[in-house]
Amino acid sequence: MDEQFENLIVDRVGTDGRVARITLNRPEVMNAISPGLVHDLHTALRALEADHETRVIILRGAGRAFCTGYDISGLGTRGSAMSPGAVFKSRDDEGRPLAVNTAVSMRQVSDVQMYLFKMAKVTIAQAHGYCIAGGLELAMMTDLVTTTKTCQFGHPGHRGLGVARNGAILPLVIGMRKAKELFYTGDAVDGVEAERLGLVNYAWPEDELEDRTIALADRVGNLSSDLLAALKAGANRFYENMGIYSDIESATMMDATAQLTETAYEWRDRVGRDGLRAALAWRDGMYGDYGARPRPTKSEGAATEA
Repeated sequence: MDEQFENLIVDRVGTDGRVARITLNRPEVMNAISPGLVHDLHTALRALEADHETRVIILRGAGRAFCTGYDISGLGTRGSAMSPGAVFKSRDDEGRPLAVNTAVSMRQVSDVQMYLFKMAKVTIAQAHGYCIAGGLELAMMTDLVTTTKTCQFGHPGHRGLGVARNGAILPLVIGMRKAKELFYTGDAVDGVEAERLGLVNYAWPEDELEDRTIALADRVGNLSSDLLAALKAGANRFYENMGIYSDIESATMMDATAQLTETAYEWRDRVGRDGLRAALAWRDGMYGDYGARPRPTKSEGAATEA
C-alpha cells in the first residue's frame, strides 16, 4: 500500500513481503492513542485486509514503548475516532456529564480495536517498554502477542479514569482470579509474568524481539491468506459464542458510567486544580508503581514489582 499516514508507518518484512508491519508513530508521547491515530489505524487495517498478498500483520510502537494508553492531555473533550476533527459533546451547557455521548465516542475506538480481532488477517502485537491502559486494550485484540522480558502490562486507568473496554477479554485470556486482581488494582506485570499467565505468547530478550517476531510471523505466513482467514474465523467462533462482542459493548457503557463515580470525580478535580502530572502522581502514588515511588517487595505482602 502506498498511502502515507501522519501517525503510522507501514512497511513490509518477511519472506516475499508477505508480512505487513504497522508502527504506531507518536514516539514523543510514547504512542498515546489519539483520534487521528485510531483513524489512521482503521484505514491501514482495512487496506491490508483487502490485500491478498498480506498474510500476517505485525503491530508495534516506535520509540521507548508500544503504547502507554489514551492521550488524555485534552481531558474533558472526546474526539471522534472516525472523524478526527469532530468532537463529541461530553457535557451539557451546565457542565453536567452526558454519559451516552461519552459511551458512543468510546465505542468508536473499541470498534476499531475489535476490527483487529475479527479481521481476516492474523495479527501480532510486538510490545516493548510499556503496553498499558489503551495500549493493553489494543494488544489484547490481536491474535498473538510477543514482548520483551521487561515490558510492563497493566491498566492504571482503572484507578479513577474508567473501565478497560476491550480489557473485558482478560478473563478469557488469563482466568478470572488474576484478571479481577489486575482490574481492581490497576497493577502491572512484566513480560516474564505475562508469558506465565498466558497474556502473551513469548517474552524474549529485547535485542531479539524484532527478529524473532518477524520469524514467527513468517512461520504463520507459510499458509495462504485465505486459509489463515478461515482458521482465524474458526478459532474466533468459540469466543464469539461466549459473547465477547456483547461483553465489550457492555464494558464500554460501564466505562462511560465509571466517569460518574466518586473516585473519577476526585481524579478530575485534581487534574483541574493541580495539573495532569500531579494527578497521575496522586493516582499511582497510593500503589507505588508506574514511576510514582518504590513499591513494597513481595515478601511485604504486595504484588511482584512490575
